[in-house]
Amino acid sequence: MNLRDHPLLIVDGAMGTNLQALDLPDSVWGGNDGCNEFLNLTCPEAITELHTRFVEAGAMILETNTFGATRTVLAEYGLENEVQRINHAAVANAKNAIGNRENCYVAGSVGPTTKLASLGHITVDELGHALREQMSALIEAGVDALIIETCQDLLQVKTAVVACFEVLAEKGLDLPVMVSVTVEQTGTMLVGSDIAAAAVTLEPFPVFSLGLNCATGPADMVSKIRYLGKNWPHRISCIPNQGLPEIVDGETVYPLSPEGYAEHMKTFVTEYGVSIVGGCCGTTPEHTRCLVKALNGVVPQPR
Repeated sequence: MNLRDHPLLIVDGAMGTNLQALDLPDSVWGGNDGCNEFLNLTCPEAITELHTRFVEAGAMILETNTFGATRTVLAEYGLENEVQRINHAAVANAKNAIGNRENCYVAGSVGPTTKLASLGHITVDELGHALREQMSALIEAGVDALIIETCQDLLQVKTAVVACFEVLAEKGLDLPVMVSVTVEQTGTMLVGSDIAAAAVTLEPFPVFSLGLNCATGPADMVSKIRYLGKNWPHRISCIPNQGLPEIVDGETVYPLSPEGYAEHMKTFVTEYGVSIVGGCCGTTPEHTRCLVKALNGVVPQPR
């Protein structure tokens, strides 16, 4: 069955916050503390095990551990020449977790990098080159889809989408391209654009889905999801944090329970026609397990 054929898709949960909870030894970081993508090479068993826990919880789509695996970000650790090796290893780790399971797919995660074109941190040409390089590596490694996520700048997301379809055209492939923007509590993306501007910007492109991820919990996404339900012609995704983070005893805690998260997500599916759901920061395999249970037999509201 093709990924596009599923009426409801369940994406896995957080990578970064779950890796932090593993308390891995310093040796696996090789002096690159904070570069989660480097662990694809030095500690593949930990990445594969985390993927496996989400698959066993019922996730249908695994996002690769490649959120920051562009030349632009890896250069901050002196790893800019490891783009291909890291992305290839990440896809292999996800595929190893899936094994022979059916109806389970790998989506290549492409983050926004750490530089915003609209603010002059990077030129569009430089950003496009870095994104094409990463996307090429992910596609060559055999991903089933690509997810351009945590988009904070319309110039960045448009550059990423153009780069993605250029690479797919060059390779003669047709893969689902998912786009997920990040809207702050203020109601806009980091550079001030709202969800309507994002939808208008992306409507000319043949993307598989548009949705929201990160920044807030599901409660703060309701009005934006409602807007997409009424105005976006294709599939909608919702991949929130587990509420707004709180500091408890010096540690960052995401307060939304797995059960509370699952109920919020069920509402998005049954009332607004969201058909791709998952979790961002703070989401554990238990959140996924509760989500799968809550959505058993549920069909997205027709739009």
